[in-house]
Order: sequence, then structure tokens, then C-alpha cells
Amino acid sequence: MTNQHSTENQSIEISEWLNHSEISDLGPIIYGVQVWGTQTNEAFQKQLLTWYHKEKRDLPWRQDKTPYHIWISEIMLQQTQVDTVIPYYNRFLNLFPTIADLADANEGKLMKAWEGLGYYSRVRNMQVAANQIQTDFGGVFPNTYEDILSLKGIGPYTAGAIGSIAFDLPKPAIDGNAMRVFSRLFGISADIAKAKNRKIFEKIGEYVISKDYPGDFNQAIMDLGSSYESAKRPNPEGSPVKGFTLATLAGRTDEFPVKSQKKKAKPHYYDALIIQNTDGKVLIKKRTDEKLLNQLWTVPLIEEPKEVNASEAVKHMVAETKENYAIDPIVMKQPIGQVKHVFSHQIWHINVYLAYLKSTQNQPEEYLKNNNQAWIIPNRPNDYAYPTVQMKIWQVFQTYLNNQFDKDK
Repeated sequence: MTNQHSTENQSIEISEWLNHSEISDLGPIIYGVQVWGTQTNEAFQKQLLTWYHKEKRDLPWRQDKTPYHIWISEIMLQQTQVDTVIPYYNRFLNLFPTIADLADANEGKLMKAWEGLGYYSRVRNMQVAANQIQTDFGGVFPNTYEDILSLKGIGPYTAGAIGSIAFDLPKPAIDGNAMRVFSRLFGISADIAKAKNRKIFEKIGEYVISKDYPGDFNQAIMDLGSSYESAKRPNPEGSPVKGFTLATLAGRTDEFPVKSQKKKAKPHYYDALIIQNTDGKVLIKKRTDEKLLNQLWTVPLIEEPKEVNASEAVKHMVAETKENYAIDPIVMKQPIGQVKHVFSHQIWHINVYLAYLKSTQNQPEEYLKNNNQAWIIPNRPNDYAYPTVQMKIWQVFQTYLNNQFDKDK
């Protein structure tokens, strides 16, 4: 904790609200932010926890304090909405009920269980971490902050969440959600998009957190950030701790958090080729040695250096399939649809084309195996793990087939 004389990272004067709100005393200045004192802190904790215990969301990973369960939920909840995560969480635990099951899991089965959640490096890191636990911790989830943090794919936020909820470690769980809540509580003007400012929120979190109920406190902050203090359409006047929240008291909720704009995502252009053989099967390929969607299955995706017309795209696809797939399909002259898929730093613009093999040109089984390719029936369940972008391509294909069926009626 750093005591400073200036409040350079705070744009609302807390002393103006002393004894004119729930704030009854002042504490130290932490990295340029004047915080309230011990008496106010205790009152804040009590009010926040009373609300949480009464109104907390009924979520499956809150049914017990098993660290493995909390870990799975926290990793899944990164970049993914709660309602989406619940069925994935339940299914994942059925498939891999223990750390040992996760460590020993077949990669294909693991990817299939994660299919649709995106950010697949998360589950790969989880398996590495599960093996770390087996090797370094005797198969028992570690119970110190430093040891939890040593696991692959676990950063300070996740370590704080697991440590506090499972083991009552007084460590804050600081993510974008928590930074938004603390920004509004204390009128913090530091840019949350800058990594150097994270320490401000971590130190304030350490000061404010309940030492008796750290897990409940962190979860209460999570729930507050997803409800009354949400990023879009917040309801600060309904907040159970509005009397402590400087941004609400000053009528300046919309100014917080301060967050600079991300770099604009770069556009990439692809042709997706749905190739059908005479049996109605479609060719898919496993992406290997790729930065994005590695080890996942898609139809052939051919990147273009820029946006091209259909004639150029067809020529490119014919050449690519001969060279990389050992087949010579007939490609339709126009795309059957388009897909747009947004990653954090890229936007994929995909034209979806349909192609047919002239005759039984299927490659030998050995060729398919050696080149990570397979022929499948798209609408039948299988063990191949598809990324979300491929699910969108399947939807375009299904829409096209439905339209063709309606025309033929």
C-alpha cells in the first residue's frame, strides 16, 4: 500500500461526502486514490454482504466450495455469459468429474466438450494445469495463492477468485467487472485499459475486502457488477451500496470507468468451401499449427490477401483444393452466403461457396489420416470439435439447403 498526498487518480473529492452519505471516516490514499476509513469499510462490507446473502444468484458452482468446480466455472466465465456457461459447466463435470479425469482426457473429447465456448486455449491450459496438479501437488488442488497462481492459464483474478471462495484467502478478484465497480465506488480516473493501473485496483481491493468472508465479498462484487453497476444500462440508484458510491452520489455514473478505446480489429477475408462428394458427405480439415482455432475442424478455409470478386475466388479455390486436398471439385460461381466472425483483434469476412466432386474422387483413408482430413455428414452428431465460426458456416449451408427444398416443392 502506498500513501501519497495527492489524489491524482481520483476525480471525485471523497471528503465532500464525509458525513453527508454513508461515508463516516477517511482512510489512507492508495496509489492516488483517497479511500474511506475502517468504520466506513466495516459498514460497507456489512451492507454489501447482507444484500448478497439475500439476493445472490443461484448458480451451480456456488453449491459447494470444491476448488475444481470453482476453477472450471471461472475459466468458462472468461469472455462468456453466465447463462451460456451453465449447461457447458454441468456437461463438463459429467464428462470430467475429477482433476485426474481432466488430466487424462483425450484431446478430441476435451475440444468437443468445449465446442461453442470459443477461446480454446483456455481448456488446453486447464488440461496442462490438471497435469501440474497431478505431478506437483499429488492430485490435490493447491491451497495457497502463490501455488494457485503457478498453474497454467491462471492469472491474478482467477487465483483470487479460487483462493477466496474455496480457501477463504483474503485476496481480491480483480477483473474488468470489479474495476468498473471500484471505479464508481471511489471515482477512480485511472484508465482501466492500461495494464500499469491494475495495481491500483488490486491494492484497493485488498484494503476493502472482508477478511472474514472474502469469497462471499468477491462474489458480491461480481453480482453487483453484473446488475446495478453493469457496463450497459446500470441502475445505480437501486444499488444496495449507493450511499457509499461516489459516482452515484455525484450523479456521474456514466463517466466511470475510464477506458481508452481498443485498437481497431483488423479485417481478414476468407473463402469457405463446402465440398460434397457423391455420397453427400462434406470434407473437413483439422487446423494444425494455426494461431487461431488450432486443433479444431472446419471446412477448407482459404485466406485472400484482400476482398476479391467471385471469379478470382473460384480460381483460387480450385488451385488450392488440387494442391492441398488432392481433389478437383466443381465450384459454384457465386457464394451461397456470408459469415462475419469477430475475434478480439481480427474480423473474419467469409464468403461461403458450395462445390461438388465430379465422381468418386475420395482420397485414400491413409491420405485423409496423414493430412488431418475427413468426410462427414454435417447434420449428424460426431466427435469432431468445431469452432463457432464453423457452426455459422453450417447454418449458411443449412439455410441454402432449406431454400433449395422449398424451390423444389
